[in-house]
Order: sequence, then C-alpha cells, then structure tokens
Amino acid sequence: MTINRRDLALSTLAVPALAVSTLAVSALTTPVLAATADEEAVAKKVEAFRLAQIAADPKALGALCADEVSYSHSSGKVEDKATFIANATDGKSKFLSIEYKDPTIKVVGPAAIVRFHWVAEQEMAADGKKVPTNLHILMNWQKQGDDWKLLSRAATKL
Repeated sequence: MTINRRDLALSTLAVPALAVSTLAVSALTTPVLAATADEEAVAKKVEAFRLAQIAADPKALGALCADEVSYSHSSGKVEDKATFIANATDGKSKFLSIEYKDPTIKVVGPAAIVRFHWVAEQEMAADGKKVPTNLHILMNWQKQGDDWKLLSRAATKL
C-alpha cells in the first residue's frame, strides 16, 4: 500500500474534524442531561424552601441555606443566615400562603439562577392584620458537594 502526501494530508484533516464533531455531539447531549437532573434537584430545593418558609421551620431553613447566604428583602434589608432564620421564625407573623409563580431555573456549572413571581399573604401576630406581598424574586443556589444550597436571594416589589 502506497500513501502519498495528498492521502496523508486528507487523513490528517479528517481525524481532528471527527474529534471535533464527536466533542460537539457530546457537548450537546451530556450537559443537557446533567442540567436537567440538576434543574430538577434545584426545583425540589426551591419547593422545600417555600414549604419551610410557610412552616417557619428553622431547622429546614438552616439546612437549605449556605452558611454564607445573603438574604435581601424588598425593603433593602440584607440578612446573614442567622439573622434571616431568626427573623423568619420569630412568630411575629405567619404565612397564610406563599406561591412561587412562573419559576425559571437555569443551571450554570455549580450555580443555579432561579427567578419567580412571589405572591403571598401573611398575618401579623400583634394585631391579626393580613398583609399581601407581590414580589419578583431572584435566588442563586450553589452546588456544595452533592447538595444545592441557597447562596443569595433578592426581592423587588412589584
């Protein structure tokens, strides 16, 4: 078998092209499957967070938040983990309902960007007054080991 320069040049070009196309197909399929599993895992954490807020459960909220969490309210008040949990569970008010409408989740590596429309009603313990809230929420979740933790949350009044 005789190999000339042209055959050698063509085979040299074909191998990288094949490798690139294989990588392109792999890049298109593998992350999509991984992102879907991560998106589902984050969605479960977001729902667990909503339920923990309604229940005012300090243990559940603590387990869902990263130690470094930055929790920002629509008033501009920013809380660390201990302050957020203490204020969310102090009994001064209770949530009658919290709905996360039209959620979107985008996983980017070990981070997840979650956005939704928050519609809630809470009752003040002091006077029984019911207070509705209508907000846009941005949450950032971080994968820590095999678990997703809330790293930051920001709220904007609508």
